[in-house]
Amino acid sequence: MRDMKKLSFLICLVLIVSILAPIASIASAGKPNGAPPTLEKRVFIHYKRGYGRGPPPGGGSQPKEKGHSDHYELLGKGVKWRETPVSYIIDPDNPDGLPEGFIVAAITASAEEWDRYTSVDLFGAYSVDCSASWDDDAPDGANELVFGDYPREGVIAITIVWGYFSGPPGLREIVEFDVMFDTDYAWGDAAALGGAVMDLQDIATHELGHGAGLGDLYYCELETMYGYAFYGETMKRDLYAGDIAGIQYLYGK
Repeated sequence: MRDMKKLSFLICLVLIVSILAPIASIASAGKPNGAPPTLEKRVFIHYKRGYGRGPPPGGGSQPKEKGHSDHYELLGKGVKWRETPVSYIIDPDNPDGLPEGFIVAAITASAEEWDRYTSVDLFGAYSVDCSASWDDDAPDGANELVFGDYPREGVIAITIVWGYFSGPPGLREIVEFDVMFDTDYAWGDAAALGGAVMDLQDIATHELGHGAGLGDLYYCELETMYGYAFYGETMKRDLYAGDIAGIQYLYGK
């Protein structure tokens, strides 16, 4: 009798497993394991004061912690370059007649400012290519900085960052950035020309911050990653406490 009960129990167990297994298989099919992350893009528009739809200059809610070391925003947890140094291309063609040497010097100085504060060799070799493109539709594997005419009023520059921003943090990474300096503005060296020009080094430092993995913020005008700018501004050339804390959070001291 005991053997018959054991046999009946085993038969019932087999039947239950045979019923539940297909159901589990169907349920798991909707969430495949090991699915590759999806390539995404983030668009950062750097507005002149008085334009844009973000918080107004000086607005936004400040962090609860005291001190500027909390004044930074990330593209997302784990979102950064996994392989460094990051090479980039400069296209010096511009309608203002600025010399190639000036443009290269301004942008490379911006890159070196970020490198100063982390032990990682973040931005590496650059090249000059007058056929570079600003990639809005799809990445082309090159990090490019160009001049161009953006159709929206009040836009100083726009940076697109391509990467994997969701999924497990260990799989998130930046794969490309593209920067456009809007030709609606006169560009140059504001340290010499004051409010007559938009300072290229100032704005390039901000845009390369996006390329490194930092977002805009609107509650501290002292930071390089503050989301507005104006003619004659040069203070974004130098990183402030929050910018330094942010880049070191991503890449170490």
